[in-house]
Amino acid sequence: MHIVVVGLNYRTAPVEIRERFTFSEQDLPLALSKLKETKSILECVIVGTCNRTEIYAVVDRENLCKHYIPGFIQSWFGIPKEEFSKHLYMYEHEKAIEHLFRVTSGLDSMVIGETQILGQIRDAFLLSQSLKATGTFFNTLFKQAITLAKKAHSETGIGENPVSVSYAAVELGKRIFGVYVGKTVMIIGAGKMSELTVKHLYANGASKVIVVNRTYERAVELAKKFNGIPCSSEQMLERLEEADIVISSTGAPGYVLTRDQLQPILQKRKSRPLFMMDIAVPRDLDPQISDLSNVFLYDIDDLEAIVANHLQERRKEAAKIEEMIQVEMTLFEQWTKTLGVSPVIQALQTKANQMHEETMESLLKKLPELEDREIVLIRKLTKSMVNQMLRDPILRIKEMAGERHGDEALKHFTKVFALEDVLEQQLNAAELLAAEAKTSEQPSEQARNLDELLPVFALKRVDALARP
Repeated sequence: MHIVVVGLNYRTAPVEIRERFTFSEQDLPLALSKLKETKSILECVIVGTCNRTEIYAVVDRENLCKHYIPGFIQSWFGIPKEEFSKHLYMYEHEKAIEHLFRVTSGLDSMVIGETQILGQIRDAFLLSQSLKATGTFFNTLFKQAITLAKKAHSETGIGENPVSVSYAAVELGKRIFGVYVGKTVMIIGAGKMSELTVKHLYANGASKVIVVNRTYERAVELAKKFNGIPCSSEQMLERLEEADIVISSTGAPGYVLTRDQLQPILQKRKSRPLFMMDIAVPRDLDPQISDLSNVFLYDIDDLEAIVANHLQERRKEAAKIEEMIQVEMTLFEQWTKTLGVSPVIQALQTKANQMHEETMESLLKKLPELEDREIVLIRKLTKSMVNQMLRDPILRIKEMAGERHGDEALKHFTKVFALEDVLEQQLNAAELLAAEAKTSEQPSEQARNLDELLPVFALKRVDALARP
């Protein structure tokens, strides 16, 4: 069993690359289904935000996943690997787990310590879980990551300074206008990011807000919260003449405003400056707009310099969270080790039961005159002896599996009791059921409940089947 993450983010790919690899909300269920069907993938979660696209997976073959996951990305987006492979990163095992903890806690965000990513990770996990794309490992790992992030934000001061992408956008506008008093702001899009931006604008003195949204009812709903003016997408160009600031954050697949649409409107503005902030991925505003006079266009990558000025105190708090992450990684490692002990114990019990049955059969052949009552008594007493002999070794291996060198303990335990053959039979049976679950249109109930098989696959991680 191996945990891996493959992705690209604001550090490895510019916005013009990232926007080509965004999963739309309506397509995510199908994408998860296709990903789960990919060879070697047992569990998966897709995380998509404006700053990252990441695929988390539990795989049974570590080396092959380096080929299959980029292959899925190529197939889904219809983009050759050569065009994106240099932007991809891949983390395995402990580094993948640490990466998830850091991302969920906001330590890997452009705005360090931001809390929005926690909700995005939670939503991504719950969607995968509802589609049965997660199992024993990710159901435990993602819940642990979400709990850690909540604890980190409540027990440290990392979130005390209000720094976010929307906040940074507002701060950037101050460089042009100084203050927002008397300024008219047009918000395109009525999602969470837009609502956060409106809150910051009002706190900084904006007097008039126009809310544009494709769904007019949603524009009305958001406008009411801030005494703003709702506006339909069809009316947007007419109202642009009034705006001093335009901040756009929609989920549209293409540009919502182009250079050719904006140019005639500027002639009516009489050289009034227009500040435009595009915080959407894919971008909402045509990059060629920046060529127009008296227009100041910025996209999400331009925020990095602004954000840097607000992060010094958060970095101090981040160091505390890094220590918390190390503790959680140790706890998860201990859990995975104890998970691997289950099939070893089961193999020991199976072997002992087989030996007991073979001994009883031999005894009955040698003593055919035994009565039924005597047979029951002998079976009960000999079974009790076997259980008593197994009790202490089972208790000890459970304790040792959770310790520092638990993997080695499982290997030695397997060799001492000569369990290799029994474990290999269990693993082969589990792999057949896993293959059935992926390929059969009507898999058996046992194949559908793969969660029960994952402890067997966990043995691969500790290499318990390795022979000298």
